[in-house]
Amino acid sequence: MAAGKERRDTENYEKYWKVTLAFTDIDSEKSLGTLRIIKEFIDENLDELQGVYSGKLYEELQEKVNEFNPMMETSIRKSINQFVKLGFINSEGKGYHRDLENFLNAESDSRRKILFSKIVYETSNFQSSWTTDDNKKGHIKFLIKTLEKIKRLCKEDIIALMRVDIEKFEKGYLIKQELDQYVEETEDIDFIERKYNQLSHFRSILVRLDDLAFVNYHPHGQCLHFKEYADEQFPDRWKHEGRDPYLQGRYRSLLKQETIEKMGSIQCMVSGNTGNCIASHMKPFSRSTIDEAYDDNNGLYLSEDIDAHFDKGRISFNDDGTIIFRNDFPDDQKNNFNHLCINPVFLNDERIIYLDFHRKSVMGNE
Repeated sequence: MAAGKERRDTENYEKYWKVTLAFTDIDSEKSLGTLRIIKEFIDENLDELQGVYSGKLYEELQEKVNEFNPMMETSIRKSINQFVKLGFINSEGKGYHRDLENFLNAESDSRRKILFSKIVYETSNFQSSWTTDDNKKGHIKFLIKTLEKIKRLCKEDIIALMRVDIEKFEKGYLIKQELDQYVEETEDIDFIERKYNQLSHFRSILVRLDDLAFVNYHPHGQCLHFKEYADEQFPDRWKHEGRDPYLQGRYRSLLKQETIEKMGSIQCMVSGNTGNCIASHMKPFSRSTIDEAYDDNNGLYLSEDIDAHFDKGRISFNDDGTIIFRNDFPDDQKNNFNHLCINPVFLNDERIIYLDFHRKSVMGNE
């Protein structure tokens, strides 16, 4: 009995990434429906939720979730807390991720996967719940930054990372020697055996992350790695410009996915060419807020020859997508471009606002 109590005390007080899921299939009708109910509840009660925490409001939300998907009381709370931990919802319902609506209304599973990856990378916090916010956002980001350095994470590495207090590492990742130390400590306290279900839940999140995959590495079993090595996938110039490599990759993936959904193939949004393209910013990265920098509406997927001029402000586009030239654009080259136009299917209100910025501030066409 004493040994059992000692074990429970250890489990109660040790700190780790508490990865518990009510829905392991994030795309299921029950999962998406529950998330939509939470969002609508926040929208309806936003002013009250911004004030002092209300247990009454939390009870009302649980009742709404239970009406949609009847379950045990603990499972209702778990289904709500899941989306707080993943970063979709803020603790106490004080808001939600800016991409939540896009996630819920995604036109394809591929787009939803990219948005899922972006959201949990930016704001996952496995120590939080509806009633508790410890402000330690970025657990998945910490894992991916570690993966960038180490190249692969096997089961013992992932379970060891779940014990890391990410605030202790200002650089935002572990190097191999640091991770090995955590692995050794984790083996000594039988953490893997005691938290097997936590690891299973965590793995179901990791398999959904865009551009990551589990592959077999003898004798370690299945290990997580980038589909391409990080150095190849994340050019050095991105890092020098201060860009977050993983978010930049998701920004590019969203633009590519948009061309697939609207045109049936990956292609330039202006020329329709299917060769190499660039995820080009209308409001330059260096002049954007974090939200703007990785907002796919701030992007155009452009052929390299078009991007070379667009990036320098030598060309831009009107609100209807027709091309315009800066005064110093060579006349003898205009014939190669003057027939070009942004395909209207890619124009929306948000892009038109960014285009206006590009014309005025990048091209200098006041």
